[in-house]
Amino acid sequence: MATIRFTRNIQRHVECPVREVSGATLGEVLDAYFRDNERARGYVLDEQGKIRQHMVVFIDGELVRDRDGLSDPVESKSIIDVIQALSGGNE
Repeated sequence: MATIRFTRNIQRHVECPVREVSGATLGEVLDAYFRDNERARGYVLDEQGKIRQHMVVFIDGELVRDRDGLSDPVESKSIIDVIQALSGGNE
C-alpha cells in the first residue's frame, strides 16, 4: 500500500495522520484516504475534485502532473506527500 502524509502546516488546520492506503492512481488513493477524513478532502481538493491551487502533491518525490484528473500512477510502495504551497510577495 502507498503511504500518504501531510505536512505539519496542514495539520494546524485539519488533522491528517499518516496512513497506508491502496490505490493505483492518485485519485484512488486520495478517495480512500478521504473516506475516513472528509474534512481533509475539502482542504486539499476543490469542489470539482481538483487539487486546490495552494496545495502541492508529490509522488515519490515527483510533482504530480495531473492536478485535475488525479490520474498519476501510484505504486504499492509509493510515498505521497501533500504540502501546502507557500507564497510570498513584495511589500
